[in-house]
Amino acid sequence: MVSGKKSAPRKKAAEAAASANAAQARGSAAEGAAVAKVRPAKKVAVAPKKATAALVGAPPAKTVAPKPPRDESRTALVRRARRINRELAEVYPYAHPELDFENPFQLVVATVLSAQTTDLRVNQTTPALFARYPTPEDLAAANPEEVEEILRPTGFFRAKTKSVIGLSKALVEQFGGEVPGRLEDLVTLPGVGRKTAFVVLGNAFGRPGITVDTHFQRLVRRWKWTDETDPDKIEAAVGTLFPKNDWTDLSHHVIWHGRRICHARKPACGACPIAPLCPAYGEGETDPEKAKKLLKYEKGGFPGQRLNPPREYLEAGGRPAPPLGAG
Repeated sequence: MVSGKKSAPRKKAAEAAASANAAQARGSAAEGAAVAKVRPAKKVAVAPKKATAALVGAPPAKTVAPKPPRDESRTALVRRARRINRELAEVYPYAHPELDFENPFQLVVATVLSAQTTDLRVNQTTPALFARYPTPEDLAAANPEEVEEILRPTGFFRAKTKSVIGLSKALVEQFGGEVPGRLEDLVTLPGVGRKTAFVVLGNAFGRPGITVDTHFQRLVRRWKWTDETDPDKIEAAVGTLFPKNDWTDLSHHVIWHGRRICHARKPACGACPIAPLCPAYGEGETDPEKAKKLLKYEKGGFPGQRLNPPREYLEAGGRPAPPLGAG
């Protein structure tokens, strides 16, 4: 009996301790909940949804932008690269070479002149050049000083004069006055490298080629398609990601995007239609309204680079560039 009486107080003490522990636990939980309420939410990186193919439009809404993993598999890379090209094809359905030309001769000359200047300035300069020297034979026999004066607005006009007169002479002497349709022949012309040759092959002869200019180099590295820096190695690496028939249009899509949205110094990330697919999202302005102000050419509401653009571009709302001296 004595043992039972002694156990009763111990039982009551245990019950009291348990009750106190429970109260303390409830208090801790309540305190934790209060802290959770005042704790700021973690900031999530956002990116604009895919843009439409309209030339000029309102900034797109925001959505979460998943970034490709560092250990992206080869298969995943190919799929992402091809999806980027498909998305850009919808945004730039009218993409085309931005040099005015009517024949292969005009295109090869214009491409050589485009070094270290804009296609717009070349397009504003070549009408006078081709009006005076319409054929390789005419330009081959031209007075260099007169050609220099015409080409002065393009910069480096003396070197460019030497190149275009030299390639014209080579066309007359080696190819009967016709621009050859083979890569190995084109690169023998003065001032013509692989980039220029692929521009001519793809746009004058319909033969697939990848044009690796400064815009193309910048974007494919930002997209982690390749880490190469040499143009020939970039061409080879990117070429393995796409069917050969896609190469020419791919070049247009990437170059157009680089000129209009994905700029070198201030990319307009907040207005980019492929932001969810871009590992470099956030390097530029992410606010849609501020990014919209960075857009160039038709995406910013301004004329394009060609004085005589294709019909599809004009039908989509694009405007031709003004002639030299008109603004």
